Amino acid sequence: MKFIDTHSHLYSSQFDDDRTQVVNNAIANGVSTILLPNISSKYTKGMLALCAEFPNNCYPMMGLHPCDVSEENYKYEIAHVEEELETGKYTAVGEIGLDLHWDKSTLEIQKKAFIHQVKLAKKYKLPIAIHVRESFAEAIELIEKLNDENLRGVFHCFTGNIEDAQRVINLGGFYLGIGGVLTFKNSGLDKTISEVDLQHLILETDAPYLAPTPFRGKRNESKYIINIAEKLADVHKISIEKVAEITTENAKKLFRL
Repeated sequence: MKFIDTHSHLYSSQFDDDRTQVVNNAIANGVSTILLPNISSKYTKGMLALCAEFPNNCYPMMGLHPCDVSEENYKYEIAHVEEELETGKYTAVGEIGLDLHWDKSTLEIQKKAFIHQVKLAKKYKLPIAIHVRESFAEAIELIEKLNDENLRGVFHCFTGNIEDAQRVINLGGFYLGIGGVLTFKNSGLDKTISEVDLQHLILETDAPYLAPTPFRGKRNESKYIINIAEKLADVHKISIEKVAEITTENAKKLFRL
């Protein structure tokens, strides 16, 4: 079985002591491709170094995370994203979007950064990885307005209801990113996802965050994709091999791997 982890921050300092081993463990467990969304300019160097170490396995995205957007850094950070995208070495524009969990006061500047980066994705014909923590309604409203034949992507860490899922599917070129939350006992996500065809789903870990059960609360790793896939197979009452086949194909199609 081959899996693709479509969203992992393995360049994070939480992996400084064993990063190479973590990637090798993922590969040994069938996770042969790992996509790395960026957060801000201070992470670019480390992210690209990991991709250089594993050129056939780790692929970078470029974007400014909504939690790292501020009035003070906006110009510098967006210029960095623009310069990097010009090099042509990125698989997607991400991680971009909106976050209303920590700071609602920055919503307007977050929207400005989000819209600008969506337009860059269209310009370079790259997919987008969208962060929507406590902001799904605001984010999808913007995407519905900006949507056209050049826009495609994933709603990362999808945790919504069936109506939310349907809105994403109706966009045409977008997938639901399914991670560790699917395995959490009272998330309710399993019920929603049981009603969504696998052709609309891709797998992700968001490592080092949101480790699936039975590792919840511990550092997440890309090799734990298999635990998410097992739960998805159980929810859809199909084999894990079928889950691997369909979600990997979906990821290849979206990210043109």
